[in-house]
Amino acid sequence: MNIPFDNSYARLPEGFYTRIAPRAVASPALLAFNTGLADEIGLNLDYTAMAEVFAGNEIPEGADPIAQVYAGHQFGGFSPQLGDGRAVLLGEIVAPDGQRRDIQLKGSGPTPYSRNGDGRAWLGPVLREYVVSEAMHALGVPTTRALAAALTGEPIYRQEGAVPGAVLTRVASSHIRVGTFQYFAARRDVEALRALYDYTAARHYPEAAGPADFLRAVCAAQAELVAHWMSLGFIHGVMNTDNTALSGETIDYGPCAFMDVYHPVTVFSSIDAQGRYAYDNQAHVIVWNMAQLATSLVPLMPDAEAAIEEFTAIIHAMPALVDAAWMRRLGAKIGIAEATEADRPLIEGLLERMQAGRADFTNTFRALADGGARDQFLDPAAFDQWQPEWCARIAGEAEPEARMRASNPWVIPRNHRVEEMIVAAREGNFAPFERLLTVLAKPFDAHPGAEDLRRAPEASEVVQQTFCGT
Repeated sequence: MNIPFDNSYARLPEGFYTRIAPRAVASPALLAFNTGLADEIGLNLDYTAMAEVFAGNEIPEGADPIAQVYAGHQFGGFSPQLGDGRAVLLGEIVAPDGQRRDIQLKGSGPTPYSRNGDGRAWLGPVLREYVVSEAMHALGVPTTRALAAALTGEPIYRQEGAVPGAVLTRVASSHIRVGTFQYFAARRDVEALRALYDYTAARHYPEAAGPADFLRAVCAAQAELVAHWMSLGFIHGVMNTDNTALSGETIDYGPCAFMDVYHPVTVFSSIDAQGRYAYDNQAHVIVWNMAQLATSLVPLMPDAEAAIEEFTAIIHAMPALVDAAWMRRLGAKIGIAEATEADRPLIEGLLERMQAGRADFTNTFRALADGGARDQFLDPAAFDQWQPEWCARIAGEAEPEARMRASNPWVIPRNHRVEEMIVAAREGNFAPFERLLTVLAKPFDAHPGAEDLRRAPEASEVVQQTFCGT
């Protein structure tokens, strides 16, 4: 298997990681392989060896497997040492586009950071991350991606009982997190912190003139990312600082979900009892997470007091960045090319009516272009009251219907369809998984014959909670 590794992170000091090989499994079998992604990143692979490599039994030539260490705020509480508890970074490649990519096995066995866990993943979360991350990519959201999924042939044990084990191969621009910076800052290891900053800035933000510029750039990327999530009704579910990637990509699809009925305080995650990471709160949490990054960068500055003042101003400016990105995306969703503050009442008026009328988030916005939006409301009169002002506003817009169709997906990974896929896969039926991948690869296109995948759930199908899989 020819993978042209160039493992730059593994050349950092050993305190950044632990060298450890994935744990071999009993009977590896390749479940899925993303040929489009492989071509995009320039992999020339021997198909006969895929199951062994992507299950962790065979280490490709040139790989340098490591588990990365980091810290993190988990639901607001700080853990000074976390790390890759069930993942191994095989190595990095430089793709034909010149961008560096990590190739990581997730569910590959215990590491020194497993915290008494088994280091494994079961089939359900692996398929969920595969489907949802690829759907997010197709939706235009910066994200880690799924290269492969392999069965291990071994049962693992969760609350569900014995479940089939699996390994996901994930590709990312990097796996450096806010928590990676927090780890060294908490130890007052300024030398390691500077090495991490230099490495991360060179890899992701080479234009940054120093830590302040770096912080601004990360804040801008995160503002765009979270606004993009919210424009699609996506709820990450576990926005801990160790799940916030410095690259600006969506990472760690655990208890993630897409809203069906619109409500701003929607929560699905079984471990988010207080709603810290509810849909609407994501815009605030990302600012809080960036404040933790800012705190970690202060030791790099020659004048701590001046740095705190400058960094505080950057963080205080971030809510406006999130709001501007949200306004732009929500404006496009109703056909407005350049929404202004004057359009806020129109946008928020629709959302308020959607909440009161229990309207489906995705289907309502799509129906603004395709017709039938009023039918999404319990009381269509609420939409009728809003519609005249909207029609008057977009009358002067060029091609508003095309803009709306390009901003509002026809189909998303509905929670109940993802759960159906997982149930079927546990019984050995992977046809729903393959069908979802095919349809979600083009989420903005109409797919005759796949209307069932875009239908909102019946009362008996509603998914109340999603789980992280550990």
